[in-house]
Amino acid sequence: MKKLILGIAIVASAFVFGQKGDVNAKLQEANKAAMDAYTAKNYTVAAPKFLEVYNLLKTNGQDDKIYMYYAGLSYALANNNDEAIKIYTDLVNTGFTGIQTTYTAKEKKSGQVVNLDKATWDLMKKNADYSDFKTEQTPSVEPELYETLTTLLLNAKKPNDALVIIEKGLAKYPNNTKLKDAQGTAYYESGNTEKFIGALKEQLAKNPTDATNWYNLGVMQSKNPATVEDAIASFKKAIEIKPDFDNAYQNLVYTTVGDDSKIVEQINATRKDKPDEATKLIDARRERFAKALPYAEGWYKAAPENLDALTALKEIYIVTKNVDKVKGLKAKEAELKAKVKQ
Repeated sequence: MKKLILGIAIVASAFVFGQKGDVNAKLQEANKAAMDAYTAKNYTVAAPKFLEVYNLLKTNGQDDKIYMYYAGLSYALANNNDEAIKIYTDLVNTGFTGIQTTYTAKEKKSGQVVNLDKATWDLMKKNADYSDFKTEQTPSVEPELYETLTTLLLNAKKPNDALVIIEKGLAKYPNNTKLKDAQGTAYYESGNTEKFIGALKEQLAKNPTDATNWYNLGVMQSKNPATVEDAIASFKKAIEIKPDFDNAYQNLVYTTVGDDSKIVEQINATRKDKPDEATKLIDARRERFAKALPYAEGWYKAAPENLDALTALKEIYIVTKNVDKVKGLKAKEAELKAKVKQ
């Protein structure tokens, strides 16, 4: 989330001119309170004060939503998701961009550049004491509005609402990578796995060196027996890009080994009456463990303090009859188990 940078002169200039004395005094007081609270990072106080400025201006005919934006951002920084969502939703729906125009002129005598409101700036053009009249527009904050609202909705566990905002945002900003990333998350959290996988593949087509997306794709592919080999390929790609990616190694081990408890049950069930079938199952199990061995070693190397990594490696050494290596792990296993008990 971008940090809001406010200048008192810029904020005040929107309402100093053309206000009655009592109204202007309230505006100045509310604005100062909001600015002081924001500067002190007291966002809980800043947010309603910015709203007070907005409402005072609106009462006097100035619907300047920049102050609503400041309030929404302050609510977001205060972790008040509900209020922040309300404000950001209103800003997005009304097409607020936050673009502001600044008006400056140079005082010939001093050489100083001064900020002016538009009416004064227009008037000063007739004054021979001023020159270099310029206007400048601030950047649009609209992409940030979509990004922040999406994040707020996802944090509030409202992925379907987030998808509505994401689609609306991408219609305006089709190359916005943050919205694209959030779209995949929203698809996943809403249970739309096919679209999530599609979003991951689309992102990887644009950026094939994203190890996290390869890993996430592998996780989704591993859930479908028909795409287990694709999952293994995706996890391998993640490790190729990020050699110390311990979670990718972990998933490679488990995906390669498969549901081992189920296989053991089948072996035990057939061992007595169908010994030949049991032998085939045992051989196939040992072969899977042998394939998983380098991944388990990679996992343990990437996460040497992870008891699960050590336990998985030890189990694979036992099944593949690497007795000496099993002995070498026992001291480390005792050390890690002692840490877990602490």
